[in-house]
Amino acid sequence: MIVERIFISRQAGGTQVTCESIRVERDMGIVGDRHFGRNDWAGQNLTLVEAEEIAAFCAETGRPDNLAITRRNLVTRGVRLNDLVGKTFTIGSATLRGVETCEPCGDLGRALADDRLSAAAVVKRWVGRGGLRATVVVDGEIGVGAAISVAA
Repeated sequence: MIVERIFISRQAGGTQVTCESIRVERDMGIVGDRHFGRNDWAGQNLTLVEAEEIAAFCAETGRPDNLAITRRNLVTRGVRLNDLVGKTFTIGSATLRGVETCEPCGDLGRALADDRLSAAAVVKRWVGRGGLRATVVVDGEIGVGAAISVAA
């Protein structure tokens, strides 16, 4: 269970920046990300998605693998993120709490729609697979390759 890729975006809809590591702060989120310090909804601090779900979607739709397509912050491998709702876990030196599943929205649908797949079909495909919203409980550093460990 590891972090395979890390992304931030400095502004809504802005270019995603690939990071080797990030700093996260309690109840604030990722330093430098567009959502840092905002608490408009639960779990806004940080989002995660499974690399395996992205690969499956890309294979099903004939797209090249692109771990950035969902615009989530952390792309993980080897962990079922839906199982982390309500649980505390560590990544690197940070401690997070899974708040809720990160269900797809119209923005994701429109971004991934093409001639073969409508925006509504994209959203339907990602329901239950869109990842996890998490809140930072303890400040820390998260890097690519960091292990994900669930508290007992």
